[in-house]
Amino acid sequence: MLAGNSIGKDFVVTSFGESHGKYVGVVIDGCPAGVPFSEKDVQPELEKRIPPQPEIVSGRIEKDKVAILSGVFNGFTTGAPIAMIVANKEADSSDYEAIKDLPRPGHSDYPAHVKYGGFTDYRGGGRFSGRVTVALIMAGAVAKKMLSAFNVEVLAYTKAISNVKMDRALSQAEILKLRYESAVRCPDLACALAMKEAIVNAKKEGDSIGGVIECLASGVPAGVGEPLFDALDADLAKVLMLVPAVKGVEFGAGFAAAELKGSENNDAYQINNGKVVASSNSAGGILGGLSSGMPIVMRVAIKPTSSIEKEQCTVNLSEMKDAKIKVAGRHDPCVVPKAVPVVEAAVAITLVDHMIRAGVIPKVLKEKK
Repeated sequence: MLAGNSIGKDFVVTSFGESHGKYVGVVIDGCPAGVPFSEKDVQPELEKRIPPQPEIVSGRIEKDKVAILSGVFNGFTTGAPIAMIVANKEADSSDYEAIKDLPRPGHSDYPAHVKYGGFTDYRGGGRFSGRVTVALIMAGAVAKKMLSAFNVEVLAYTKAISNVKMDRALSQAEILKLRYESAVRCPDLACALAMKEAIVNAKKEGDSIGGVIECLASGVPAGVGEPLFDALDADLAKVLMLVPAVKGVEFGAGFAAAELKGSENNDAYQINNGKVVASSNSAGGILGGLSSGMPIVMRVAIKPTSSIEKEQCTVNLSEMKDAKIKVAGRHDPCVVPKAVPVVEAAVAITLVDHMIRAGVIPKVLKEKK
């Protein structure tokens, strides 16, 4: 029985490491042989995680230089487990000693303390920190390399920061081109300026805000998924919910579908250039747990960062008394921009797992000549 640090059936991703430990890493088992791959495929993905604008991110800026330890030989995956690590070099644990007995509101400190009998690594949130999403990004780099060989593209972007929402419709090409032009990862650059201002204002108040990330996956063929309990949308929802700070997931029309009539929500079929297509996409590209051939459209709700400078009520676990806490240290006033590449990676990992299981991606990507 796996202990919860692995995900996937045929493309299995195992994450390890803590926020202030020596390394954060990942082991990928089941990756097909013959995928052209090197550190150069991973490094750009890792560098997308931290926006270059210091006013909207934590003061902890890790270089995240990846090292591939196994599973790649002569520039190709071998079919053996792929292990990758990045070092934690900028951790400062001093602020956490003073509050180690004070569970931070909004964090996993208290339930983790109970589950593991007080032995958890409390520094920076330990295993429960957003820092461990680096493992997803590394695995996602492998997955995205494979998906590109099958003309499947996954892209995520910021849809909303607090009450600042992107309402202008952009093409997938525009989103792909413009999303990383802004610090907040929003392809509507005018809206991005208002989002950045909202983050800066929250930081000035010693507070934090959340937002919404939308993710699009195009090119996934129809029929991918394993109902009932491994339905494609169920597995995508699971992997997205393991991203720290995600509190909600919806597909297509999502919760808005509850207000529609069947005649409004149903996606009518038609023939276009000899192919079956839908005239709309309320289902978000998934029906009955199977991909429909339409773009898969997902949105995730990201909560406000839990670590804030404002004083909050908590308890002292060693004294079992009520207490007050102000969380010092280096924290993001909004984690949405950092989460964009993480969401993208998580979706890519799950799509590869299901496409291998469906036989769309073979066990050997390309025979060596």
